[in-house]
Formats: sequence, structure tokens, C-alpha cells
Amino acid sequence: MQLKIYEFDMKLKYPFSISRHTYFSQPNIIIELIQNEISGFGEATINPYYNITIDNLKDSFDDMKNRLEDYNFSTPDQLFDDFSDFLNVNSFALGALNNASWDLYGKLNNCPVSRLINLPKLSYPFTSYTLGIDEKDILLQKMKDLPWPVYKIKLGTPNDLDLITFIRKHTKSIIRVDANCAWSAEQTIDLSGELKKLGVEFIEQPLASDDPLQKHCFQNSALPLVADESCRKETDVQNCSGRFHGINIKLLKCGGLSPAFRMIKKARDLGLKIMIGCMTESSVGMSAAAQVLPFVDYVDLDGPLLLANDLATGLTYDNGTLSISGKNGFGIIFNRLG
Repeated sequence: MQLKIYEFDMKLKYPFSISRHTYFSQPNIIIELIQNEISGFGEATINPYYNITIDNLKDSFDDMKNRLEDYNFSTPDQLFDDFSDFLNVNSFALGALNNASWDLYGKLNNCPVSRLINLPKLSYPFTSYTLGIDEKDILLQKMKDLPWPVYKIKLGTPNDLDLITFIRKHTKSIIRVDANCAWSAEQTIDLSGELKKLGVEFIEQPLASDDPLQKHCFQNSALPLVADESCRKETDVQNCSGRFHGINIKLLKCGGLSPAFRMIKKARDLGLKIMIGCMTESSVGMSAAAQVLPFVDYVDLDGPLLLANDLATGLTYDNGTLSISGKNGFGIIFNRLG
């Protein structure tokens, strides 16, 4: 097998702020996995929180490239197992490789990946559109620029409640909030009651991932709590039971579609709600995550909506609805020129 890499620095439509950082662009790598002159594509972004850089992504992909030269590809699940040592070294690189192998596998079998997934279907939820931390007038302008049925609002400021009160006055859309580990347990419990009055649906990751008061918040929050930073890998799903009401699965955190499918099954067994989320990825990465749309409760796959220019075609966004093309593999066409 061959592995090719393409490096980009994707400009964002607007500066994007969360409780930890402000971003103006999103560096990423697209990989092309080739067998029998057929290509599958995957994507990995940098991420300071998880110490993922362009350099360590390149190092991982170089190591993968050497091992893949004589690799006998059979299934994406087998490839994940054979390369699982990268999970602790660089799960983002492994996620891109595993996702590319699914795209390739579908194409080798002349089939959309969605037909190969053995999970019980639920529905096709709307995807949220994320608004980063910003001034009120700028947030309002973003909402006018893209009216949407579900907004996810990044929080972690001294004026979080005032911000959501303002936003609620200007929209009847569903509101979800994401504190990105910025709150204390006391803040979480106190704000949950006020946010519930404003019609907020749930709170994503209010506390730090290792905060010992997660169970206390779970027991006392007026709103459901969804784990993000606290749910990175398969083994974290069990630990979220009794601490969160749901989990956010991101393919680059967990290592790709193969472990994500198992995480979905485990979460269902534990009675946890499931969200499929993303980093700020192009349609290459979103096309992988979009394969699980029918199997989850909540969707946050807005990466391409945050970019000034996408790197692929094949996904369609229409007032909250995300559609895949239905072509073989993930159904996207990658633009190598960016």
C-alpha cells in the first residue's frame, strides 16, 4: 500500500475562540491511502490540547508509510488492530489512517461505507453550528449570516449567563453550550438551572477531564451533561457512566471509525446519549464522521461551515441537514490543490 500526505493551513471564515485558545486558521494533513490504484482519504488536524502538531503528525505518517509498504490490507478493523500502537502515540494520525482505510474499503467493494455499518439506526439528527466566544454583536451577525436550527455556543467567560440570555432573545433555535472544561462544579450546578430556564438542551464538558466532582455535578445538574475531553478512547465510555448523561465521540480522539462503532454500542448498553462531533475539519474528515449520522442522538459536524474554503466536495449542508452523496466509499472528491 502507498500513503501520500498533503499539508494545508485552512483559513477560517471568522476568528474562532474557545475557553483555551483563539484560532484564525486550522493547519491539517490529508492522507491518501492507495491500493490497486484506488485511493481512500483521511484527515488529521493539529490540536494544542492533545499536543497534536504538524511535526508529530508527519512523524507518525512517515512511520506508517514504512509499515504500509508491505502491508496486506484486508479490512479497516484489522488495520486498526495492526496499527493500534499509534493510539497512545498519536490517535489523530491513527484516526486519519483508519478513516482512509474505510473510504478505500468501500471503493474496493464498489459500495458506500454507510451500507457496511452494522448498527441499529435511529434517525438523522440536525447538525449544530458552533459559535465561538465573541462579542454579542459579532455573535448576532454570525447568526444572521447563517440562520440554523441548532446552535452550539462556546462558553468560559465571566458573562456566560448574560451571553446566553442575549442569544435566546434573538433566536428560537435549539441552544447547546460547551464550556470546554472552564467551569467549576459550583458554577455548573448554579448555571444549569438558569440555562434550563432559557431552553438550553445540554451542557458539554463543564469541568476539567479529571475533576473529581464530575459525579457530584451529574447528580445535581438541572441539565444533561455530555462528556468531550473526558471521553477520548473506548475505555473512557465505561468511566463516563454515572458521571455524564452522554458522550461526544470524535473520530480523531478515539482513532477512527472502527473504535467509534464499538463506542456507540457500549454507550447504548450503558444508556448514554451519543453525539458525533468533530475538530475543525474539511469535508474529508466530515465525510467519515457523517457515516454514523443515523446511529447517534446529537450531531456536531460543522467543520466545513467554519472554513473559508473547503478541501473536498460531496457533502451537502441545508438548514441543519447534512447529506452524503451516496457514492462509493465516503462519497467525496478531494481537491489536492486546496
